[in-house]
Amino acid sequence: MHSFGRLAIATSIILAMSACGKKEEAPVAVPSEAAVASDAAAAAIPTGTFDSFNAAGKKLGTTTINADGTYASDPVGGLREAGIVKMVDGKTCFDPSGKAPEECYTDSAPGADGSFTATDAKGNVETIRPVAK
Repeated sequence: MHSFGRLAIATSIILAMSACGKKEEAPVAVPSEAAVASDAAAAAIPTGTFDSFNAAGKKLGTTTINADGTYASDPVGGLREAGIVKMVDGKTCFDPSGKAPEECYTDSAPGADGSFTATDAKGNVETIRPVAK
């Protein structure tokens, strides 16, 4: 009987030790609500080439937004600006390379032709129209 008891104890110890040696499976990554919202917001930034016009209808320039989040803007009579575009607090923000400050716009819903308005922090409204391909 004593050997059976020892065998039971030894078996228990071996099972306990083998359980300790098992590798735990890595936890499954579940995206946070913020990450999901950020991805959705990034998807909301339109890509392509767009002309912008002031309230009087005068062309201000042309901007190309790439799928990788970069942009290049060519203002009428000005120097090219390039940088990254991102969504921040529901606004489309252009962050140029260099020392120029980031500019954010509140965009309206696009119309049937893809055009929309963009309002800057000072309340200036621009009409944005996709350039026909």
